[in-house]
Amino acid sequence: MPKRTDIKKVMVIGSGPIVIGQAAEFDYAGTQACLALREEGYEVILANSNPATIMTDTTVANKVYMEPLTLEYVAKIIRFERPDAIVPGIGGQTGLNLAMQLYKKGILDECQVELLGTKFESIEMAEDREKFKELCVSLGEPVLPSEIATSIEGGLRAAREIGYPVVLRPAFTLGGTGGGFVENADELAELMKSALELSPVGQVLVEKSIRGYKEIEYEVIRDSNDTAITICNMENIDPVGIHTGDSIVICPSQTLTNKEYQLLRDSALKIIRALKIEGGCNIQFALDPLSFKYFLIEVNPRVSRSSALASKASGYPIARVSAKIAVGMRLDEIRIANTPASFEPTLDYVVTKIARFPFDKFAAASNMLSTQMKATGEVMSIGRTIEESLLKAIRSLETGVYHLYSSKFDLYTNDELMEYIKYGRDDRLFAIAQLIRNKVDLGLIYNIVKIDMLFLDKFKNIVDFEQVIKENPLDIGVLKKAKRMGISDRYLSEVWGISETEIYELREENGIIPVYKMIDTCASEFESYVPYFYSTYEIENESVVSDRKKIIVLGSGPIRIGQGVEFDYSTVHAVKTIKNSGYEAIIINNNPETVSTDYTTSDKLYFEPLTVEDVMNIVNLEKPMGIIASLGGQTAINLAKPLMERGVKIIGTDVQAIENAENRDCFEKIMEKLDIPQPKGIAVSNIKDGIKAANEIGYPVLVRPSYVLGGRAMQIVADESALKVYLRSAVEIDEKQPVLVDRYIEGKELEVDAVCDGTDVFVPGIMEHVERTGIHSGDSISVYPTFSVSEKVKRTILEYTVKLGLGIGIIGLYNIQFIVDDNENVYVIEVNPRSSRTVPFISKATGYFLADIATLIILGKSLREQGFTSVYPQEKKRWYVKAPAFSFSKIRGLDAYLSPEMKSTGEAIGYDKSLTRALYKALQASGMNVANYGTIFVTIADKDKKEALPLIKRFYNLGFNIEATKGTADFLKKHGIKTRTKKKLSSGSSEILDSIRRGHVNYVISTRDMDVLSQATDGYAIRRCAVENNVAMFTSLDTVRVLLDVLEEITICVSTIDSD
Repeated sequence: MPKRTDIKKVMVIGSGPIVIGQAAEFDYAGTQACLALREEGYEVILANSNPATIMTDTTVANKVYMEPLTLEYVAKIIRFERPDAIVPGIGGQTGLNLAMQLYKKGILDECQVELLGTKFESIEMAEDREKFKELCVSLGEPVLPSEIATSIEGGLRAAREIGYPVVLRPAFTLGGTGGGFVENADELAELMKSALELSPVGQVLVEKSIRGYKEIEYEVIRDSNDTAITICNMENIDPVGIHTGDSIVICPSQTLTNKEYQLLRDSALKIIRALKIEGGCNIQFALDPLSFKYFLIEVNPRVSRSSALASKASGYPIARVSAKIAVGMRLDEIRIANTPASFEPTLDYVVTKIARFPFDKFAAASNMLSTQMKATGEVMSIGRTIEESLLKAIRSLETGVYHLYSSKFDLYTNDELMEYIKYGRDDRLFAIAQLIRNKVDLGLIYNIVKIDMLFLDKFKNIVDFEQVIKENPLDIGVLKKAKRMGISDRYLSEVWGISETEIYELREENGIIPVYKMIDTCASEFESYVPYFYSTYEIENESVVSDRKKIIVLGSGPIRIGQGVEFDYSTVHAVKTIKNSGYEAIIINNNPETVSTDYTTSDKLYFEPLTVEDVMNIVNLEKPMGIIASLGGQTAINLAKPLMERGVKIIGTDVQAIENAENRDCFEKIMEKLDIPQPKGIAVSNIKDGIKAANEIGYPVLVRPSYVLGGRAMQIVADESALKVYLRSAVEIDEKQPVLVDRYIEGKELEVDAVCDGTDVFVPGIMEHVERTGIHSGDSISVYPTFSVSEKVKRTILEYTVKLGLGIGIIGLYNIQFIVDDNENVYVIEVNPRSSRTVPFISKATGYFLADIATLIILGKSLREQGFTSVYPQEKKRWYVKAPAFSFSKIRGLDAYLSPEMKSTGEAIGYDKSLTRALYKALQASGMNVANYGTIFVTIADKDKKEALPLIKRFYNLGFNIEATKGTADFLKKHGIKTRTKKKLSSGSSEILDSIRRGHVNYVISTRDMDVLSQATDGYAIRRCAVENNVAMFTSLDTVRVLLDVLEEITICVSTIDSD
């Protein structure tokens, strides 16, 4: 069927703010889909509430609505825009669920909007467990036997019929809470009791356990002509039982026999045809390693999280092709480079994906992995062998490891290591390597982890070669073999006792340099040139070096808390500006989820680790006129100095300017010279000096490591005992890693993103945070324009911004955070000499695209030449609000208390002519259930009671029912607020948690004393219960205050006829 001409306007629904499980992959997919539809001549309307992404740029779709992704708002957009059709399968589960709601509520029928691509019935059949089960049975495809039980007896009966072991999954609990594996009737009876209690509907799914089976994924695509192909298959190194988003994934599969491969491929194609899916589809299988028995685990009838990985692994743009299939095009009509899209990709290399976890930030959280995804991001690497690909992925992670070795396990005994690897963990791979190093038999390891022997053998190859390296220092033959295996220069330098630069020079002298291979989707069976490369140590180089002037932009690596997709946004903008300015733009990055690693974004893409070694190898081949390091977050900034030391030209903000901003001594000298105040602080390198400094400054103090990202290990401490605990446990303090002890000033927090060209400065807008200092800027609600500070304060902020830009030596983007105290004194907290998290938000709010302006400055075009003659333009008349989105429910053991350490995974935007409405939309868009009636549960620290009282009174006047713990309840009753007292958890009662779990509570307000760091408190348990049950939870009274402003605007109150 040819392209549809009866439809002109198409709506795409995005995936909203980034949360664990639904991250930047959907930004990449959505961007591809919008551009593909526009390429075919359609008008594209986009609805997505995420300001951080390229997808919501006004250049991607014809019209962009950054409104909350709820039925109410999307229906309004549809009624206003009247699109001919809607594409449901691009915006992850959020987009799919919304499309289904629109269909079921009759809104699509009412507005005569067609559902493009996969039809409603097919989506429902894939998403509904029972209907999917029936379909599989009718096709003769095996699905896991399961039964729903409502009692312990029913559970025992179901388990007998299914056969042990089984897994219990309580219904309607988030994150698999209360579920688990059981081996026999005794274990089942015990776990079933708590599982039934935790399920709000008293139902538990009893399912056959297939723990230990291999987990295999197939990415398939089909058009309306029933042409269906396999794009690639992927194999999880970890067996079933660990979420595929958290598992190490290898592509293509390495351990399947041809019979197994074809068996699962046939099944995948049979399923996609039976479901009549039009577009991309991800199918997950569990395969018994000891027979040909398999089960279908899940079918995603949409572009999925794995689709981004499959697209980058194969070079096949799944979302782009799916969008074109949705408008009637056939696979054989769609072209990818010189190849028809109906041609199955061929992979002649090995791709490894390793997840990036937040456990380095959240030391108290459990690092055990399960069926609930916990990773915030991922890295991908490409090599000719499993060993090379794996080692490249490890050194891409930026977790302090650069080889298949972690010093954490040096002192573990074999027994402790064997115990440690029993469960999936973020670092289990390194514990396994340590066991191999300790000569433990692979068979014993296999019996515990059930990781295929082929992979264990590959780990052993790497570990065994370590000894060869140690025994043959500076041996050229060994060096060649080490590099072919993927071993880093850094590891070799440490073993051989020379510098990394000397290893590099030794390689150069002996011609041991990598070549670059092309990913062209068809293993060169067709003549094509796709500018997408990976390094390996072979003979033939496929990367054609042009004679054009080139600029390399360093990407930001894996998404993690503190460094998200916002940095990819700046990278992509820079690349487009560089291309438009006539230079060849080259990107180096290793994140498969992002737009920057789509090979159509830049002139050339190198999918490589962001380490000095790997970047230098590319620099030596391409010989660029310069490298931009100020747009890829802290990852890129950290590479600037070592690259400069090797003779690379860093363009834009240079190494000295970076040092001026990030080195404590340099920064203080500049601040003194410019006469700009900052909170008094002292850098200390031992505990004794830390205590002395805090006494000198005066408590409370803010403590943190000197070089941080996302406020990592940052804390406010109220007294000496809390400071000792922090210095002993939270950080490794020494001469090389000093800790900063700063005076903590309570006040309003504001920030700016600005650009400086060395002569002039431009500030598009000043943002004010709703929450006072003490909460990380990334976790605060941010408002533009400012809502409570005077013109005098704004003038001071602009004056300091100009002085600092010029004084530090910034060329391009920078970010400054300020504190304003009660007397309108303005202090500078910090200057980041790079692109920041807020650049996309302020760019979209003000209409000034900062990353483009900054890139032109870096290329030599001044602000005046770009038409900017004033420091600060006229402020917008509308209000723009950025609200954080959290993934607390996904990470066990993490306290949901907001602090100077960043915890949010994403952000959403709200905008309106009224500030309260903009706040309302931002809170809704961030995923909060904003209810204007119901019950609030309150537990307030003594220091906050006076401030909290008028706020609780406002809830009471709105008609809310108030519940509180005894101390808070007594205080509220004393001040005339009717309050129901709830027994404390520490008294042995669970009534507070039961009330939250049953959905009786709409809001939880929980504050704590500054020095309460223990997790073993009632407040911690209440906060965890709230987030695990999706109840809106507040730990800052400032946030509660704006929520009340919103509720008072949207709530109609009741009163007696004769009241005032």
